[in-house]
Amino acid sequence: MLWIYYAFVKREAALLLITINTFGIIVESAYLIIFLIYASKKSRLSTIKLLLLLNVFGFGAMLLSTLYLAKGAKRLSIIGWICLVFNISVFAAPLFVISKVIRTRSVEYMPFFLSFFLTINAVMWFFYGLLLKDYYVALPNTLGFVFGIIQMVIYLIYRNATPVLQAPLKGQELSGGHIIDVVKTGSEHNPAGGGGAVSKF
Repeated sequence: MLWIYYAFVKREAALLLITINTFGIIVESAYLIIFLIYASKKSRLSTIKLLLLLNVFGFGAMLLSTLYLAKGAKRLSIIGWICLVFNISVFAAPLFVISKVIRTRSVEYMPFFLSFFLTINAVMWFFYGLLLKDYYVALPNTLGFVFGIIQMVIYLIYRNATPVLQAPLKGQELSGGHIIDVVKTGSEHNPAGGGGAVSKF
């Protein structure tokens, strides 16, 4: 939505920004609808609140303020900076999963192809912005390329690692109806002298 607004204000060389982001709105709306259909009631309500806060009131406030309080190049600059910040957040969002990947030694929550195509996407849009001297497009995609490389390196490091299982607390019921009881053993039960854990099902 932000990039389409930016493209309409800019007007020059805006066709790709309009067409691609229109397609993006359709796809992301489909994702949101599917999520809202199958999510729990709590998740559904929190998502609806976020949509109203950001997509309706947030975008609406930005739209009205830039239409009536700014003109010409200043309006384009304000919208460009807003788009730049949100674009960086899109690329940075998967980075929050990295700590979980390192902690669990599992890449389950960080698909390689998502990082790969985000990186390719960043490279192409960087050159698009650079050739048109549109730095609001080029700059965030520079960071997008860096973030994408970091994610792929982390993936390659941990893709064959043995995952660290997070043991439930004592007496916690598992999904299959079993009870796990983790019993710490002392050095007398461990010839190596270290503590161990025995799970009883």
